[in-house]
Amino acid sequence: MKGNFAAIALTVIGVLALIVNLDLIEIDLVNLLRKWWPLALVALGIALYFTPDEAARKSTDPADSGR
Repeated sequence: MKGNFAAIALTVIGVLALIVNLDLIEIDLVNLLRKWWPLALVALGIALYFTPDEAARKSTDPADSGR
C-alpha cells in the first residue's frame, strides 16, 4: 500500500499542476496549503495504518510457502 499511496499522490499532484498550467482552473496554492495541510497528515496516517509490517509481509509471501 505504501508504494501505491505515493504513486497515487504524485499522480494527483501532477494532474492538478497540469490543469493549473493549462488555465482550466485557478488554484491559490498558498491559501490552499494554509487551510488543508492537516489533510496530508491524516492521509499519511491512514497510509501507514494500512501498510503491512515486515512480519506480515514475510508470512504472506508466496515465495516462502515452499520452505
